[in-house]
This record gives sequence, structure tokens and C-alpha cells, in this order.
Amino acid sequence: MNKFIKRTIVTFMLLGVVGIFVYQVPNWVFCLFIAMFIGFGQFEFFRMVENRGIFVYKYFGTAVGILIPIVIFMAKMLPEIKNLEPIFIVVASLFALTMQFTRRDNARDHLISTALTLFSLFYIAWFFSFFVKIKALENGANLVVFLVLVTKSTDIGAYIIGSWFGRTELIPRISPKKTKEGTLGGIVFGIIVTVIAGRFLTSFSTIHLIVLGGILAPLGQVGDLAESLIKRDCNMKDSGTYLPGIGGVLDVIDSLLFTAPVFYYYVKTF
Repeated sequence: MNKFIKRTIVTFMLLGVVGIFVYQVPNWVFCLFIAMFIGFGQFEFFRMVENRGIFVYKYFGTAVGILIPIVIFMAKMLPEIKNLEPIFIVVASLFALTMQFTRRDNARDHLISTALTLFSLFYIAWFFSFFVKIKALENGANLVVFLVLVTKSTDIGAYIIGSWFGRTELIPRISPKKTKEGTLGGIVFGIIVTVIAGRFLTSFSTIHLIVLGGILAPLGQVGDLAESLIKRDCNMKDSGTYLPGIGGVLDVIDSLLFTAPVFYYYVKTF
């Protein structure tokens, strides 16, 4: 079975699982589902950083990352503690720095270690936790599915067009297999899916859907490239090996990390 078929099967299986957790379970279970993805993504990130030879408190960072969506959910359910989210992030950031005091070696990478831990909490945990916020909005379940469909359809379109028609490398020093034709094809495909899916799943006008497609589709591609940059710097091909044809959990959610917060604020604004 070639990589494309494996990737397609695993992708549709994941979409089916997402559909179940979006529509069939309570919000608190959905929150734990998001926390699970964050936990795997954080741990994969720290494993890549260690492959680079940099020390990180991976268990601490992973645990804090898992707690962020839970804290956000609690803040949504209990309005009297609405400031719990920023307070928790500030406290976790302080701990990430002060934990460096416990190291007994004479390492000179304290700044890098702390910075990467904090970066992972924002880049992976906080950004992906916006799915908890989106789910809590009016028509939240449909909005979550809409965002996933738009973002992943851009990925799928870029992969198919790039595999069939890709000739010109996009940024070879970051991702040698990505092409300009694939990227452009993925964006066009993503905009088309945005307009079609948006008519069924959202109340946005056609103009808003076109604008959203023009924002989310390129952002998804940037998110994918951002993770490719990290993997390249850490000398790793994939973030993990759990998902045949795809790689790790971070390889699945990378494009969603950029689209989720932007989509949430777009909805809140318009």
C-alpha cells in the first residue's frame, strides 16, 4: 500500500473520529479530546528538540500544555473565574523559567531551554486550545467541523496537486517536496471548500466565506511550513510514527495551529 492510500485512509478515519467527538459527546469530553492531541503534540515537539541536543523539561511542558485547554474550558463554564486562562499561562511561564534553577549541570543553554518550553506552550497548547473556545460559540460544533474541513482540504489539495503537477520547488531548504503548484492548488481548493461547506455549516455570507477562504487556506499552508522548518532544524522527517502515511500527531495538527485562533477572532469580530 503506497503512502498516498495510507494517508487518505488515516485522514478519513481521523475526520470520522473528530465528527464523533464534535457532535456525539459533551463539551467536557471534547475538551479532553483536544487536550490529548496537545499532549501528544507537545511531547513530539520536545522529543524533536532533544534530538537537536537541547535540554527541556518535557514532562513539565507536556503536563502544562494538557492543562491549558482544561483551564480554558473551566473559565468558560465558570464566568466568575474568567481571568483563569491568562493567570495560568503567566504562572506556567514563571515556572518554566524558575525550574532552570534546579539543574545541577553547568549547561549554558538555559535561555534556549526556557524559550523553547514557552514557545511550545503558545505554539501548540494555546493555539490548539482555541478549538475549545470555538466549540463554546453559538453553532460551535458546525464551526469546528467547518474549520477542520477547510484547513485539511487545503492540505489534501496541496498534496494531490503537488504530487501530480508539482514541478517548481517552493522553499527547498525547508521542505524539498513542497511545490509552488501544489501550494497554489491547495489554496484554490481550500477556498472552494470554504464556500461550499460554509453554505451548509455556517451563517456567513458568500463574501465572508470568500474572505475566510482567502485567509484560512494560506494560513494552513504557512502552519504546515512552520512545522517543516522545525523538523528540518531538528533533523527529523516526521514528528512521530503513530499515523501511517502521515507521521505524528503534530504532523496532523500543524496547519490547524495557525487557522484556529484566527478563525475564532474572525467569528467573534464579524
